[in-house]
Amino acid sequence: MPINECCNTKVVCCDTDASLPDVAALMRKHHVGDVIVVQQKDAQRVPIGIVTDRDLVLETIALRVEAEAFTAGDLMSTPIVTVREDEGFIEVLRLMREHKVRRMPVVTAGGALFGIVTADDIINLLAMELSMMTGAIVEQPEREGRLRK
Repeated sequence: MPINECCNTKVVCCDTDASLPDVAALMRKHHVGDVIVVQQKDAQRVPIGIVTDRDLVLETIALRVEAEAFTAGDLMSTPIVTVREDEGFIEVLRLMREHKVRRMPVVTAGGALFGIVTADDIINLLAMELSMMTGAIVEQPEREGRLRK
């Protein structure tokens, strides 16, 4: 299955000059743990970094520094690891493991932001698929019993 079939296309984004309190406010407003930092290129959003809720805590609060003094561009993890929208599900898992990331922007062939896939998305998808398989396993003996009376 290509990742574009199961990724989230509603990506929360900001520019490099967004203040960290504004980034945190975006996370709170949209109930997400990350904001993708983008750059406009030919009228398209191109991901250049990511700021996570963990970044905010570890790099500002834990160090007792004023978050207002920094921008998304100061704190973002870059270069960002992305995956093409036509990549398969297993390749995405391999890349996430290889790069030790839990969130990965999905991009078009031209590098424009298409969506995002997270570890939570993958776990939800796998749980749904396992549930469907469990249903088939449980229902099979019942079906066989009805057919072979």
